[in-house]
Amino acid sequence: MNDVTPSSRTGAEIDLLALAVALWGSRFLILGVTLACVLGASVYLYTALPYYQVTSVLQPPVMKALDELNGTKLFTLTPQEALNRVGTAVSSWENRLAFALANKERLSIFSDSDGSFEQAFERFSAEAFKVSQPDPRKDTPLSPFIGLSFTYPVTMDGASYTNDFIQFAMARERQRLEDDFNAVVANRLAVLERQISSYRASYTTEKESRIAALLENDSLRAARLKDELAALRQMLLTRRNNRIAALDENIAIAKALNIHKPTHPTSLGDAERVAQGSIIRTEVNTHDTPLYFMGTEALEAERNTLSKRRSDDFTEPRIAEIQKELRLLQSNREVEVLSSRKNDDLFLKRLARSREEQARLQALSVDFSNLQLATVDRLASQPLTPVGPRRLLVLAIAGVLGGMLGVMLALVRAFLRQTPQAKVLISFEPKPELVDLPRAVVG
Repeated sequence: MNDVTPSSRTGAEIDLLALAVALWGSRFLILGVTLACVLGASVYLYTALPYYQVTSVLQPPVMKALDELNGTKLFTLTPQEALNRVGTAVSSWENRLAFALANKERLSIFSDSDGSFEQAFERFSAEAFKVSQPDPRKDTPLSPFIGLSFTYPVTMDGASYTNDFIQFAMARERQRLEDDFNAVVANRLAVLERQISSYRASYTTEKESRIAALLENDSLRAARLKDELAALRQMLLTRRNNRIAALDENIAIAKALNIHKPTHPTSLGDAERVAQGSIIRTEVNTHDTPLYFMGTEALEAERNTLSKRRSDDFTEPRIAEIQKELRLLQSNREVEVLSSRKNDDLFLKRLARSREEQARLQALSVDFSNLQLATVDRLASQPLTPVGPRRLLVLAIAGVLGGMLGVMLALVRAFLRQTPQAKVLISFEPKPELVDLPRAVVG
């Protein structure tokens, strides 16, 4: 047992020594592989296009820049909302592609790429554009912002491309905002036009109903007056006929009494006493004197006149009043005025407010071309150093990988040159002898 342990340590020392000797013997191989990798990395760095990165920072606009739009009371836009709209615009793939298609000459790197221009730009844009915003989970900065980073090859003018793209995105967002505003105005005008049409139809119906009611009332009033007029005339005719009949009776009585001139009851039989002297007589009577005392001459004259009468209207003042009212009812001035109105809108009180709002909307004018949706806090400027490829890092990685590859090749070559017995000695973990284990345990 005491002889086994030293033998194991000696084997391990021989393995490490053999390994060191093998690596030292292959030092030129390791150095050559390392230099080859570094040289390959250098060739890559020499031929690879450098990539630069520019960054532009946008901040919310000042409040007065949005006063013209907010003053319309149709569209309210806060500075934060305006900045968010710009952030959405610069993040939009549609806007990026539209700007790229409009500036193909500035993206000549895609002219020889496989596939369509859109596909090449999509692969490029996915990594080239980065939009950053404040992290809401962290402390809120003094002012919200949106950062746009653009990574591009040295063959491009990335700074001007980024600045122009931001202006392009803001212009498209202004156009979109103008379209939304015009749509809101058009919708409000359509609603007002429907309200005005409704007010007009309602007023026309009310006016026609008013005219119909007035004409109906006039017709009813005229019919009642005509009925009253006919009744009065019939009454007057009956009264005249009755008067004529009464006159006929009294004429007969007067003829029987031989009364031709108007007289009174006490005068009958006094003809004989007239010669004896003058008589002064006073008669007090509470009864009406019979009509036949008027004498036949007066009664016949009245009867003849009544028989020749064509109309009794003048005998009743009410008939004149009825005729006056009927004459007035022949033309209703209120109906004439209502019917002769040429512009009913002047008499619609509710229409005035709608007209005022309609005129205000039609007169609205917002200069969207000068509407500031964001403030460019920092313009993209041409950087001095590229961001890729990183030369020192690439060379360091190439050197490390070359050294590792050289060591592996050296070990493989040494392994192939050794005898089977030496291969066992070169192993990293010598196999323990099973025979010694029980002895060690017993000892």
